[in-house]
Amino acid sequence: MGTVGTSTDGIAGEQRQLINVAYRLLGSVSEAEDAVQDAYARWYALPRCRREEILSPGAWLTTVTSRICLDVLGSARARRERYVGAWLPEPLPDRAEWGPADGSGATGPADPADQIVLDESVSVAFLVVLESMTPAERVAFVLHDVFRYPFAEIADVLGRTPAACKQLAASARRRVSVARSQRTAPGRADVVRHVKEAWESKDIAALVRILDPAAVMTADGGGKAGAALRPVEGGARIAQYMVAIADKAPGLELLERSVNGAPGLVAQHAGVVMTVASFDISDGRVTRIWAVRNPEKLRPWGREA
Repeated sequence: MGTVGTSTDGIAGEQRQLINVAYRLLGSVSEAEDAVQDAYARWYALPRCRREEILSPGAWLTTVTSRICLDVLGSARARRERYVGAWLPEPLPDRAEWGPADGSGATGPADPADQIVLDESVSVAFLVVLESMTPAERVAFVLHDVFRYPFAEIADVLGRTPAACKQLAASARRRVSVARSQRTAPGRADVVRHVKEAWESKDIAALVRILDPAAVMTADGGGKAGAALRPVEGGARIAQYMVAIADKAPGLELLERSVNGAPGLVAQHAGVVMTVASFDISDGRVTRIWAVRNPEKLRPWGREA
């Protein structure tokens, strides 16, 4: 998959690309990091003579990382059936919004989340659609449509013919068209700001005006933080739910932040990030809210506090 040279000296430089591939395939920063580390471990476990025979170490690492992710996706189906409540992708902060974790001004080792390119292929809406695909569809689509790998090379990952991989990507492509169109909805930041203001003032009527009547709110607490186990449906019910949350958490601070490259909200209490919310917006109204409360998925946001 792509030629990066015959020397192994540059394979450390492939980490950024591999993390980007793995996060889009898995929707989890921690799982993506594990997959990439596993791929590197397999590389260094090869005999030196075998490594020297590989003309493109970067291509080899991408193939192995993708296969590892394919295996993880297969086992994740069973794990997520046991997951408490809804499962959502790990939200990503915009690293430009803060300095180094220690506040010293020094640049430390790169956090995996810092290496992920924030574009439409990591929007929460996009990742949620990817989650609905079969593992093979997801791998074929992400590698071809997002990273432009040819089907002949994707076939080597999936163990299928190039024609079969092309069909898988086409099937996946039909599912993501809506997510892509919502990514470019105008006035997103203004709508999110209106949600913040209405939520802070506990104004149910204002929230109802901002929310689409058929809006859906999905929360992910993973059994580790309080969250509705099932999606809350309907603008009026969501508004009441949001105000009830505010009533139960005095001192909750809402911040406008970029979430996976799009305007979102972060709720923190006593300097600790409790919730990261992202939105889908259509015709100036919120149609979907995804709220991640599972603290294990909020690790990249720790520096914000």
